[in-house]
This record gives sequence, C-alpha cells and structure tokens, in this order.
Amino acid sequence: MNKNIEICPIAAQDVEALRAVALQAYKDHYRHLWHDGGEWYMQNSFSTGQLTAELNDTNAKFYIILAKNESVGFLKLNIDAPLQDITGAEALELERIYLTKAAIGKGIGSTIMHFVFGLATALHKKAVWLKVMDSSADAIAFYTKHGFAVCGTHCLDFEQMKHELTGMYLMKKLLS
Repeated sequence: MNKNIEICPIAAQDVEALRAVALQAYKDHYRHLWHDGGEWYMQNSFSTGQLTAELNDTNAKFYIILAKNESVGFLKLNIDAPLQDITGAEALELERIYLTKAAIGKGIGSTIMHFVFGLATALHKKAVWLKVMDSSADAIAFYTKHGFAVCGTHCLDFEQMKHELTGMYLMKKLLS
C-alpha cells in the first residue's frame, strides 16, 4: 500500500469532515447529472443529519481517505449486502468511493481497492459489488481493471436527475 495514503475509519463525531469531502468530491464529478447541478441531491444525501444516520448504521463502515495528510475522499461499505444469488453474509457492497478531482490518477483508487478486497477476504466474503453510472466510462474501466464485471442494471428514480443519465450498472467481483 502507498505509504502516503491512509484509509482511516470514522464515526459519527467525524460527520463534518465527512460532509466536507463528500460535497467536494460530488461537486467535482456528478453535478452534470442533475437539472439543478446536484443541489437537491447534495442537500438530501450529504446533510449533517443524513450522514450522521448513515454513520450510526451498524452495517455501514465509513473511511476518510487521506493523501499526504490531506482529506481527498471517502469510502462507504455495507458489510452484509446481498446481490442476486449471493447472500448478505457472503457479499460486501462498495456503496461509495468518492475522490476529489485532484486525487484522480495518483494510485489512490487502486490502494482503496486493495484495502476493500483485503477487508472482504478477512470478513470471509465471496464477493464485492457496486453500482456505477453507465455513462461513467472511466469508472467502469477502473472497476473492470480491478476484476469487476457487469452483472446487471439499475435505474435511479430521481425527478431532478437528467433522464438520459439515470442508468447504472451493477458490477461484482468474486473473491477466491
């Protein structure tokens, strides 16, 4: 693992640090999906109350990503998350991996993937899965490079979202 990158577990008392990096990363990558530039989504998904509730969920684990001691992203995992024919006890969901634009292309994402696979293996999971926007060619290529394959589709149902950008792929990686 890159010694300049730290993946630090966080809890409810860290909500403002999580909120700050979540908002920055979201603004860097996802505003184009929305008619309102993502304002509605950010207000609902990254409010202090919503993030605190998610941080208090015993099935969810959050991590702040630090590069050279600077917060550059976050990770949210759902520890027991079923997918298709894989039970929740056997599958881990990588619900969010958000990095700021400045952190892209520096090996941070690969370091995070190795961390996630190591954790999933330690928890005796058979698979790691995620959802990715079907319009995000770079993200799809990144996940494919790390052993994920498309296994299904999903469509987001947000009125404020541009209809042509609501499609998602489900991707999974089976662990040996």
